[in-house]
Amino acid sequence: MTLFAMRQARRHGRALLELMLALFVAAPSSAADAALIERAEKIVHAKCFICHGIEGETSSQAFPRLAGQHAQYLARQLADFQAGRRKSGTMEPMVIDLTADDFVALGVYFESRPAEPHPVADDALARSGREIFVSGKPAAGVAACASCHGPRGHGTDTLPRLAGQHALYIENQVRAFARRERSAEGTAMQAIAAGLSDADVKAVALYISGMK
Repeated sequence: MTLFAMRQARRHGRALLELMLALFVAAPSSAADAALIERAEKIVHAKCFICHGIEGETSSQAFPRLAGQHAQYLARQLADFQAGRRKSGTMEPMVIDLTADDFVALGVYFESRPAEPHPVADDALARSGREIFVSGKPAAGVAACASCHGPRGHGTDTLPRLAGQHALYIENQVRAFARRERSAEGTAMQAIAAGLSDADVKAVALYISGMK
């Protein structure tokens, strides 16, 4: 397949996914949800559980907790892994044979799983993280996390839920943005991450992990 043909296929795949997500949002139903969840359960038991667990609770804090994540956001991330817009080295072979229908189903499945906050061992560090989450660091040009992800860290259909995410995973992703290893989401997070010290990253990640 030529490079042009590959790009055309990727564009078509993303367009199909966006159409399916729009249709799902426009006409949700309990019957449709049940069918999607049944479809997703087969994929989860075959692939996802190894790293992310059956219920979206991971086997390691290096992997993201998927329980409670927005369905549309998650579906788009899976599509980005498949198309090469987001890199991990692990996810690409896991999604290579999945369809846009599968991505939507997995999103609905994991969003339906309950997510509980992590206990916070260092209250002082978490308080420092809360200050960054709520107010940012204006002197360093760092916007508040809450300005995009919401005051409770629940995100949107296009921005991830942060509340209750593993602290280590948050730390690793912020550093990946600072190194410009993640770019599919745009440059806003790259600029924010670059303005945070290592101590800042640890503090805000700890605070986020304890949010509900």
